[in-house]
Amino acid sequence: MPLVDAPALALPRPYLVWLSGTTIARLGDAVLTFALGWAASGHGGTTAALVLGVGALPRVILLVVGGAVADHLGARRLLLAGESALLVLTVALAAALARLGAPTWLLLASSLALGTVSAFCLPATGSMPRRLVPDDQLSRALAVRQGLGQAVLLTAAPLGGALVGGFGLAAVAWGDAVLLGIGLCVLVAVRERSGPVESAAADRRRLDLVGGLRVVAQVPRLRGALVLVGAAAALMVPVPSLLVPLLGRAAGWGPVETGAVAGAVGGGVIGAAWFAARRRARAHAGLRGALVMSAAGAAVLAAGPTAGSPSAVAVSVVGALAFGVGNGVVVSRLAPVVLGSAPRTHLARVQALVGLVQVVPVMVTSAALGALAERTSTPWALGVTAAGLASLGIWSAGAPGSAATSAKGVGGAPDEVTARA
Repeated sequence: MPLVDAPALALPRPYLVWLSGTTIARLGDAVLTFALGWAASGHGGTTAALVLGVGALPRVILLVVGGAVADHLGARRLLLAGESALLVLTVALAAALARLGAPTWLLLASSLALGTVSAFCLPATGSMPRRLVPDDQLSRALAVRQGLGQAVLLTAAPLGGALVGGFGLAAVAWGDAVLLGIGLCVLVAVRERSGPVESAAADRRRLDLVGGLRVVAQVPRLRGALVLVGAAAALMVPVPSLLVPLLGRAAGWGPVETGAVAGAVGGGVIGAAWFAARRRARAHAGLRGALVMSAAGAAVLAAGPTAGSPSAVAVSVVGALAFGVGNGVVVSRLAPVVLGSAPRTHLARVQALVGLVQVVPVMVTSAALGALAERTSTPWALGVTAAGLASLGIWSAGAPGSAATSAKGVGGAPDEVTARA
């Protein structure tokens, strides 16, 4: 079955403007996060882990609340408040860093405050593409966003290292404040395609924290897609962030070689996102093949260090690239199904669940794979990951209600489900 249904249409200008502004703001945030982690590492490994940990912890706690508030009050309204709060906090942090330096308490407090506001706004941000783009262009819109997000992640660390080394931590914070200001101005100028969708009467009277769960329970396509999202994230996310660095240490690579392998994963994701952005693909096409490709890439990574240096690095880069392409295709197929299947009255609440089904399983599998790598070897942990991804690919083809079997395209679920939710 061909992937291309029709010539790609230009994405709406309001979406492109919003995406440009939010990408600029997120680049500043990512650079500042790296800079804070670098400053914290100067106080020791425990402090560095605490600074990064307290910034990530609010995601588990506040995602559901942020989703409910965004659907209750309006996603754009919440984002305006949230981005304004981030701007104020970042300006205060920059002034404090310039005056006090980088004591441990300031790094911890700033990481917690910035992480809390960001976590609260994540569901609203995730719902914006559906609010700005017609359903038949949602796949391409999300692919463009995915590619830019991966580019931000790839750029943040080297850019942050250069800026904090050349200008200092306070200057990085001031730069983030400038970029946040640009993003906020863009958000003020952007309007949704249509007015806010009227929620059910119950939603107008109270803050419904469990409405997203009820919607997922009533929409099989959405439920199946969320299961696949959580399972795929649990197996894919630890590879570049945890297993590749461990593999580099075990193989005796330096930071340059290890960074090249990790960067190849990001390059593969960007390539897959670029291809998806140029094609109007069916949401369910290629999902099983993408999971199998990621499994093959992980298997090559597991075998790479045995090939002997320097060819080992080249083999591992090829495996990482294949893993990244599979990862990118999986995201480009599942993200439109999830966002496109949610009723418009519950967009942010469903996005909050998307975050939860990724964060919690990844925490579990990261700990398990790290322990397995320590007790056996990193190639064994990668081998287990490859086997898990291959099994998931086989299961996804016939699982009842999964995205691979029930997604016939991208489009909103009947909003009548809101009356039952």
